[in-house]
Amino acid sequence: MQKLIPYKVVLLLVLLMIIGTSSCTKKVIMIETPSTVTPVTPTPIPTTAVYKSYLALGDSYTIGQLVDSVDRFPAQTAAILKQQNINIVPLQYIATTGWTTTNLATAITSVNPNVPFDVVSLLIGVNDQYQNRNINDYAGRFRQLLQTAIQLAGNKPSHVFVLSIPDYGVTPFGGNNAAISLQIDAYNAINKQVTQTLTGVNYIDITPASRLAATNKNLLAIDGLHPSGKQYKLWAEQLAPQMAAALK
Repeated sequence: MQKLIPYKVVLLLVLLMIIGTSSCTKKVIMIETPSTVTPVTPTPIPTTAVYKSYLALGDSYTIGQLVDSVDRFPAQTAAILKQQNINIVPLQYIATTGWTTTNLATAITSVNPNVPFDVVSLLIGVNDQYQNRNINDYAGRFRQLLQTAIQLAGNKPSHVFVLSIPDYGVTPFGGNNAAISLQIDAYNAINKQVTQTLTGVNYIDITPASRLAATNKNLLAIDGLHPSGKQYKLWAEQLAPQMAAALK
């Protein structure tokens, strides 16, 4: 006859089985629980943009007579530089239609701009020619303006950019007058020679581009004299690479 297991023993065995099952289940749950993941903060991408200041000195050719401000050659130059992560802030002008070298010198003294600027451009002299001023005096006045421009550029000649005088003789206003063109050439011979005596100053010859207006009226504003935004773009495309080289 089989021996009966006491009731208390059976109850104890049942409890042990329940505890054992619970313990195993708990271990399985702990294994399946994913571990804590520490959030990773994205590393910011460094910017390569630089910010530079630009002062444009001149007359109607610099201030952009009859074109929108964004179409002036300094503004279009700044736009090209921005594509290379060189931001011109601010772009400032000391320029007015009709100014001679004397007018510009007086205006600079009056404005007394904060210095230094990272780059300075200078385009002046057409009104000296137009007003029949003595060409022999142009060299001295231009040299003084150029030396002032160098000072405004923090005494860095390589950060100064002289632009030659455009030839308005080829325009309808100028009447395709060859005599005007010869006089413009004479003035440009002077400003180029003065520029070359000051080591490091950049000289950009935009006169050939201005003469394209003789056969392409799209390069002229509605007055048949001043450049259009399309012509200013040609100048900016010559100027921007040299400015970029100086600023990098």
